[in-house]
Amino acid sequence: MLHQDLIADSHALIDSGGPTPAASRRTALKAALGVGYAAAAAPIMAQTAIKTSSEGLRTGEASFEVAGFKVPVYFAAPAGRTDLPIVLVVHEIFGVHEYIADTARRFARAGFMAVAPELFARQGDPSAYGEIAKLQAEIVSKVPDAQVMADLDGAVRWAGAHGGNAQKVGITGFCWGGRVVWLYSQLRPIGAGVAWYGRLVGNSTPNTPTHPVQGAGGMKAPVLGLYGSADTGIPVSTVDQMKQALAEAGAKGNRAAAQSTFVVYPDAPHAFHADYRATFRKEPAEDGFRRALEWFRTHGVS
Repeated sequence: MLHQDLIADSHALIDSGGPTPAASRRTALKAALGVGYAAAAAPIMAQTAIKTSSEGLRTGEASFEVAGFKVPVYFAAPAGRTDLPIVLVVHEIFGVHEYIADTARRFARAGFMAVAPELFARQGDPSAYGEIAKLQAEIVSKVPDAQVMADLDGAVRWAGAHGGNAQKVGITGFCWGGRVVWLYSQLRPIGAGVAWYGRLVGNSTPNTPTHPVQGAGGMKAPVLGLYGSADTGIPVSTVDQMKQALAEAGAKGNRAAAQSTFVVYPDAPHAFHADYRATFRKEPAEDGFRRALEWFRTHGVS
């Protein structure tokens, strides 16, 4: 069910006026934010999925403007509180569906203002896709890193104007979003990042010109990397590459690189935190979330 406490007037997701194609797409995105699961993520393990209540929380859907485009965002925060530490929650390739919304509510229950922007909004609606390959080709591959970084900056500004403390910012993300965590932490002087099984190496393209291992020397915030040894898409050898790059940067005086660290969970597959999927592993998922909260506390985000 959609949460009803939307931000009104200038922060409403849909512009007034006739249904232009862009407005229609935003309407579809708004309807998908935090509701159900992306078709391409099937099969869904409904009995396993964690359900975090919004009772005592301020939750909803809103938007913020970046370069003339209104970016949809799901948010969750403790009700009646302001000056909250902000955590950006960066989605997988499936966009902001119920799992990401629920994760935001978990951070809100821990005292954060959690904001999960729909970073594919300009390119399309990931919830409409039933095939991962098609989703990757038609949406994900067309999303420029520079656009993502600007939208995350916009999310921080929006959160800072709606109860968050823009001087205390952390970022966490899953799979596609895990890579984004590394990049944002290399480009922005935030408090800290927590990357869940984000890709560390890759081929350069016009939309993805650099990858985390290439930017290790420019770390501006320490990152905790949470990975699985049985992840067939992200080999442990690439984690070792990143460790080496961070160690070299740390030896040259980059404090954030020196502070960054990894936890690799034995036998855990990719997406082990995704409680709605068969890849879910309860113990590493719970341990990772506990470590994420402690990481943000240690580095002054909360």
